[in-house]
Amino acid sequence: MSKGKRPAVLFVCLGNICRSPTAEAVFRTRAAAAGLDVEIDSAGTGAWHVGKSPDPRAQAAGEARGYDLSSLRARQVKAADFQRFDLILAMDEDNYEMLCLKAPGDMRERIVMMMDFAPDHPERSVPDPYYGGDDGFAHVLDMLEEASDGLILHLAG
Repeated sequence: MSKGKRPAVLFVCLGNICRSPTAEAVFRTRAAAAGLDVEIDSAGTGAWHVGKSPDPRAQAAGEARGYDLSSLRARQVKAADFQRFDLILAMDEDNYEMLCLKAPGDMRERIVMMMDFAPDHPERSVPDPYYGGDDGFAHVLDMLEEASDGLILHLAG
């Protein structure tokens, strides 16, 4: 990230209705509380849910912890995102690999795993809670809160 430029981060999962919008809401809330001025967005590698609201279970889990996902709408990663964002944070290995395939060669270094910012956490990928129960959404929130705090330290440092 260049000095003086407002950092920009993009959170990416598969459909942009569970993990990445949750990451966006968690990070937006925590970054604001930390006084960090950062551009924040989320997207999916797939296009199935473009224009849709986050999964109602993700919204309910987020709301229970004070995060508002209601205004977010799913979108797909665009070629311009690789120029616009300083960090592109993949939720899992599959999305990391897809992003690396789509990125121009000189932009691949911007793609990192979200959980790289929670080095003490045993899981390296944020699991997709879509096909599971409500407890999966709570687990994802736990992981994203921890990684968001690490990301804030990284950006503020």
